[in-house]
Amino acid sequence: MDISVEEHVGQLLVRHHLTLALAESCTGGLIGHRLTNVPGSSTYLVADIVAYAYEAKERLLGVPHDLLLREGAVSEAVVLAMARGVRRAMNVDIGLAVTGIAGPGGATPTKPVGLTYIALVAPGVERVQRHVWSGDRLGNKQQSCEAALRLLLNYLEMLQTLA
Repeated sequence: MDISVEEHVGQLLVRHHLTLALAESCTGGLIGHRLTNVPGSSTYLVADIVAYAYEAKERLLGVPHDLLLREGAVSEAVVLAMARGVRRAMNVDIGLAVTGIAGPGGATPTKPVGLTYIALVAPGVERVQRHVWSGDRLGNKQQSCEAALRLLLNYLEMLQTLA
């Protein structure tokens, strides 16, 4: 019987005794929703901060105001700051963050609808992925959520091979 990505993530987090906190923007809590569908997820998921506005990214995650103004919320630098910030604020092993332009509005000439950045920060590891989805708003959110869970799963599977 196949298990879902979120179930596999949960099993590996438990096996490695790791904790996780999320910082979600464009996904609006969808990653946390999927993870909390798994019974027992409270043993590893400490928090899910939906930081949609600049003020929330600054106050809750410690993203510098000047960084947001210079790079924009949808950028590699900001998603890394979000992942670092949620990891630090929640005192967890892994911080996972996502920011993007779900659409249909919000695009600029250099940042199209569907542009998404995902970051994972853990001890000695910082990974960022850039994606440009081509779906509608809900499709872009779902693809971003799936990609974030897959990034987390790939990291945990890498730990598994080292164990």
